[in-house]
Amino acid sequence: MLRPWELNVNIVRNSGTPIHVQIAKIIIEEIERERFKPGEALPGTRELSNKLRVNRKTVVQAYDELIAQGWLTTENKRGTFVSSRILTASHYAKPAKISAIKVSGKKHRISDKLIHPQNNRQSADCINFCEDLPDSRLVPFEVLSRAMRHALISSVRNNKLHYSDPRGVKILREAIVQMLNMERGLNTNLDNICIVRGSQMGIWLAARVLIEAGDFIVVEQLSNPAAREAFKNCAASILTVSHIESGIDLNALESLCLSYKVRAIYVTPNHQIPTGTNMSIEDRKKLLKLADCYDFVIIEDDSNYEFNHTQGITFPIASLDTSGRVIYIGSFSKVLAPGFRIGYIVAPVHVIQHFASDISIIDRQGNTIIELALAELLLTGEIKRHILRAKKIYAERRYYISNLIKLELNEFTTHTVPISGFGLWLTIAANIDIDLLLHDAEKEKVKLMSPSVFSEHQQYISGLRLGFAHLDLEEITLGIKRLRSVFLHQADQILSA
Repeated sequence: MLRPWELNVNIVRNSGTPIHVQIAKIIIEEIERERFKPGEALPGTRELSNKLRVNRKTVVQAYDELIAQGWLTTENKRGTFVSSRILTASHYAKPAKISAIKVSGKKHRISDKLIHPQNNRQSADCINFCEDLPDSRLVPFEVLSRAMRHALISSVRNNKLHYSDPRGVKILREAIVQMLNMERGLNTNLDNICIVRGSQMGIWLAARVLIEAGDFIVVEQLSNPAAREAFKNCAASILTVSHIESGIDLNALESLCLSYKVRAIYVTPNHQIPTGTNMSIEDRKKLLKLADCYDFVIIEDDSNYEFNHTQGITFPIASLDTSGRVIYIGSFSKVLAPGFRIGYIVAPVHVIQHFASDISIIDRQGNTIIELALAELLLTGEIKRHILRAKKIYAERRYYISNLIKLELNEFTTHTVPISGFGLWLTIAANIDIDLLLHDAEKEKVKLMSPSVFSEHQQYISGLRLGFAHLDLEEITLGIKRLRSVFLHQADQILSA
């Protein structure tokens, strides 16, 4: 089998130390510092002798010595490997893994829960309600792979796999302009579009361009924790605005504006994170008027727009904007899968230029092949066809989980069927201990996100966010049945107390 990489080591000729001893010593040192792992294959003697330009017998002599000492093992017709016994047999102390790099304290450090949301080990049959994810099993992989192939062949043949516009390839931006203007009521053009690696990158770029240290950024009382962390990372001061039944309390927002010089507000109007409420068209207009009156920017995160299950059409706030006050963020990661990191920002031209400048520093540009493939899918209508197919499946799952919750959890929870998005919000009965519920659910192999993460001050919240779109009906059933057992167990404990 052809090895994908060559082994690079340095030997010193005419040093007085025999070369086979040098080779053996280097391999021992690299095993001790874990560059070479137990069970890892080393190059054959002929390959290594050619690489080092030494006689093959010299390498054979070094390997024989290492095998005799227990550092290496050999297997007939397979090769030479680092011994799996060295972890216990070695009496050498492992070098300490330390770093002299000091991290600046100027920026807010993002929480490990946000960096590694899935870092806890889970069994294969664990039902994960934590994230609002699409079902990657629905991705039209044959259509996607064909578009990727077309993009790769075209780029190679035309010698176009070089550095390009940090705003993204032109044909994709043109396709997005057409989609937004036709379907979402925006009035935008090519120079107002910047391609990013998903909505989170868009939020961070908006925060970086907008915020000076200490600027006041408003988020809702319960909001997207990753967005809050992006604003904090850019040295913003976070203000929270309360909710009412219909969503954001605009009277409370105006009170904040009278007391503070608000720089921007972050909203998810088509599917509020985490409650799932949909901002009315009247409130969208009122929010724009407040932005004009108090001179703040609206950061509109609309990464769930495609999956609105109502018959009517609710255009984004950006479609109503005539003053250039809205930064609009969308994503195709929810349309396809989170592994396809591609989204976009719509903003005034001078703001887009700042985004492009930052991208050219941190990433130079996006992934040209994926951008070209996505452009093909948009222009041929394949993305639209996929969305229509997926919407039917997600709508079925939405009704199914809602009805199942009413049947199984009705005595412990209340909820409203969301009109869009991939998750729903459960209001939990006051006598239920949420922290204990989370602990017991994990024992029952149900993964839940603590509702306190949606609160700026990690407050105790009597609610749960359940992401359901990535689960099929059988998985949803199993998860809700397990949740019922958890609720019943806690109810029994309350009665016996």
